[in-house]
Amino acid sequence: MQQIDVKTGSREELVDITDKVQRIVAESGLEEGALLLFCAHTTAALTVNENADPSVMRDIVVNMATLVPHSGDYRHAEGNSDAHIKSSLFGPSLLLVVSRGQVVLGTWQGVYFCEFDGPRSRKVWAQLLPAA
Repeated sequence: MQQIDVKTGSREELVDITDKVQRIVAESGLEEGALLLFCAHTTAALTVNENADPSVMRDIVVNMATLVPHSGDYRHAEGNSDAHIKSSLFGPSLLLVVSRGQVVLGTWQGVYFCEFDGPRSRKVWAQLLPAA
């Protein structure tokens, strides 16, 4: 298992980790199989989305704040209930196809770490799964 370190700079942001993900696969020598990514944090998540236009990430962050506001009818005393809900909506893991030595993504897709309770230093675990 490998680890991707992510440092976030604000409370909520989506960080493009596509290059780090591709580097893990390239350095492994795996030609065909899959890559499992897991975020071991209850207030962060992973997603695949457009990486051609940065305004898409801004739109996601701004509108998630509208859908699940920071303050609301929350009983969790730490003040980050919204972050727990947002991370549950996105999810903690991704399973990505590896072919010809790289993660297969659509033309406009990238892999993102979703921070909802930063800034923090975070970890994403990566496990390579060779084709059977």
